[in-house]
Amino acid sequence: MEKPQRRPRKKKIPVRLIVAAAVLMLCGVLIFSISSKAPAPADPTVSTTAPTQGTTPATDATVATAETKPTNTVIHYAAAGDLNVNEKTVGTGDAAGYTDAFLDVAHLLAKADVASINFEGNLFGEPYGAGGSAPQALAEAMGSMGIDLVQMANSYSINKGISGLAASLNGITAAGMESVGAYATNKDFKAGKGYTIKNVQGIRIAFMAFTKGMDGMALPVGSENCVNVLYSDYDSAYQVVDTQKISSIINAAKKEKPDIMVALLHWGSEFNNTISPSQEAIAELLQANDVDAIIGTHSHYVQKVDFNRETGKVLAYSLGDFFSDASRSGSEYSIVLDLEITKDHKTGDAKITNCTYTPIFTVSEENKPLRVVRLKENMAAYESGYLDKVTAETYAKMQYALQRIEARVAGE
Repeated sequence: MEKPQRRPRKKKIPVRLIVAAAVLMLCGVLIFSISSKAPAPADPTVSTTAPTQGTTPATDATVATAETKPTNTVIHYAAAGDLNVNEKTVGTGDAAGYTDAFLDVAHLLAKADVASINFEGNLFGEPYGAGGSAPQALAEAMGSMGIDLVQMANSYSINKGISGLAASLNGITAAGMESVGAYATNKDFKAGKGYTIKNVQGIRIAFMAFTKGMDGMALPVGSENCVNVLYSDYDSAYQVVDTQKISSIINAAKKEKPDIMVALLHWGSEFNNTISPSQEAIAELLQANDVDAIIGTHSHYVQKVDFNRETGKVLAYSLGDFFSDASRSGSEYSIVLDLEITKDHKTGDAKITNCTYTPIFTVSEENKPLRVVRLKENMAAYESGYLDKVTAETYAKMQYALQRIEARVAGE
């Protein structure tokens, strides 16, 4: 008899495997549920903001996923002294304008973020040279050098009357620059409040300009505010400081909360190194009212430059003549001042963090047009036998000029 066959015995699944499978299934359900509710990741955002001077630009390895602010911003303000309009300086121009006259020094102003100059002349038309009238080509050359602000409060402000002032201001504007310290009408003064504010990479600088006087001339009735003056007796003795006028302009500027305030002052005595008591009083008044930099002109000589690194205050009594006929010893050399201004974005504070200068020299040689050059560089060119070097006589003058600049800046 055949034996009955046994049915195969079913294998028992261990309980621990059943538990593990159940746990895995539960985890899968939870993961699916969570992922189905989570939002899709956003595309990464790349900042397109250009790096600010004084900060390090991002590399491929440090591309920001969100726009970030730099720690600080650093800008440079360049200030030049007097540009004197007379027959010799006007005669330097040719059919091409005044490019050659400023070729060696133009970059000192052009590379700065903002630059200023004192224009001792007007743009009233012919005859040129006589009476300080310059052709529009000279204004165009100033604009091409990178000058942004032209101080028009000086001895020449109204030597062609209020109409001459208005024409000059129009010429400055046409050359792409902005005038400061003078206005065509009292209404224009009121609208401008006696100052201008330049926003330079987020740093707001208030510029104001004043003159000690206008070569003995008085502003006509109805035009009393067309030129900012430092003295109540601006048409005579220059002794009574017009504290009210000065303070009103400063206070108007302060209401706009600028980061830095700069005062351009046409003051002192011509061809004289003496600093008067009234100049010291004016400087004290300005600094006590939060003016950060005082930039002086008019004496035609380089004078003392003080820089307090702790407070960031600069007091330059006179920068000398940026461009003149160089006919008087001491007026042929000058300095271009460079102020470094830093704004801390964490605190919101801004101050002048450095003050340097470049010595310059007006070369006046026989049968050659006037030209302004960097002093040290052109001395080195002479010493190296450069093809277009200055004469031995000019080189000797340059040696003396460099010594005098260093001594005068130090107040010696």
